[in-house]
Amino acid sequence: MLWSPRRHQDSGQESLRAGYFWSTIKQDAIRLVSKCKRCQKHSSLIHQPAEPLTTMLSPCPFMQWGVDIVGPFPLAVGQRKFLLVAIDYFTKWVEAEPLARITEGEVMKFIWKNIVCHFGIPREIISDNDRQFQGRRIQERFTIMAHPQANGQVEVTNRILVQGLKRRLERVGGNWTEELTSVLWAYRTTPRGSTGESPFSQVYGTEAIIPVELGIPSHRVMNFSEECNKNLLRENLDLIEELREKAFLRIQRYKNIIMINSYNKRVKSQGFQV
Repeated sequence: MLWSPRRHQDSGQESLRAGYFWSTIKQDAIRLVSKCKRCQKHSSLIHQPAEPLTTMLSPCPFMQWGVDIVGPFPLAVGQRKFLLVAIDYFTKWVEAEPLARITEGEVMKFIWKNIVCHFGIPREIISDNDRQFQGRRIQERFTIMAHPQANGQVEVTNRILVQGLKRRLERVGGNWTEELTSVLWAYRTTPRGSTGESPFSQVYGTEAIIPVELGIPSHRVMNFSEECNKNLLRENLDLIEELREKAFLRIQRYKNIIMINSYNKRVKSQGFQV
């Protein structure tokens, strides 16, 4: 008798409908499927082994970046339908560029223009195993599949960017590339939960003046003085390392208390029965 890689309930019912019968059919189906590696691997249930989360911390800005591909989106000008996204694991600063196609060459250009030329050469860049991130010019090191601490940061960022774009797509249709700058601006100037600071302030040492501060003048806009502004910017640059140290401590606390405790409470050891 042939068994398909399905759950034991389906397998037993399928056999009964085919005209087969034996008294222990349900128990035998459970036993067979539980020992079938392919059945468990390709089941619709969660099949990656549940392991405690071990977080990865970047000790300083621009040392560790995550890179990923998002799309396809509706076709935009220049046949662009993909979004190449990079995020710095420390400051949460994000870079993104719409592309018509993503090849190893396009990835290398993006890394050179958007990361190296602005922030220097990073120690490591984390990506998934897509072929665009493989090649003679890219030295690879691997983590296991479904490794929850590998490229999770950029995946979370992707969801935020995609949500921001989708909210605007109904209004602009295929011109999503025109909205990308606004979505990136909003992300960069909004405080992140893990650091308590905006990516902009982590990079430049001061908060950006946002458009609403011009429409409804804020305290710093109303009391702007060119000389005082220069002195304040110098003070901010002197204090930026302290700001980043505090952000690093917040990241540690955020990951250790919120993420690890919340994730690890749900860990349930799984394995194949042989």
